[in-house]
Amino acid sequence: MEPSEIFKVLSVETRVKIIDMLKNQGPLGAKEIAATIGITTAAVSQHLKILRQAGLVRSERKGYWIPYSIDEKAMENCRELLNEVCTCGCQGTGKIKEYESKRTDVASLKKYEDELKNELNTVRQRLKVLKTEKK
Repeated sequence: MEPSEIFKVLSVETRVKIIDMLKNQGPLGAKEIAATIGITTAAVSQHLKILRQAGLVRSERKGYWIPYSIDEKAMENCRELLNEVCTCGCQGTGKIKEYESKRTDVASLKKYEDELKNELNTVRQRLKVLKTEKK
């Protein structure tokens, strides 16, 4: 799929929310996603179909339950595409806000600290999920 098509798929806020949920919570079914986002299961299924066709999520039937999860490789490819067009100066390191640490006003440094804490919590939650899945 062409990069422009992938970004078109991700231009819908609900799909980004779904990707974020799957990233943070691990595999989920359409009903769980629908309940959390607050839309119908049918609408979630349509979004998941589009995300699956774009290769961003995958599914594998487990009896009656069909858990959806993000495709780590596809998400890495998206990150690489963004790095190619990125103008922040991070050069693919992901340290987009490194310049913030050089600022001297307390408010912006505090905001940056909070953002880093949130990111660290997300990584810890994902690690916990991965450890649980391996058991």
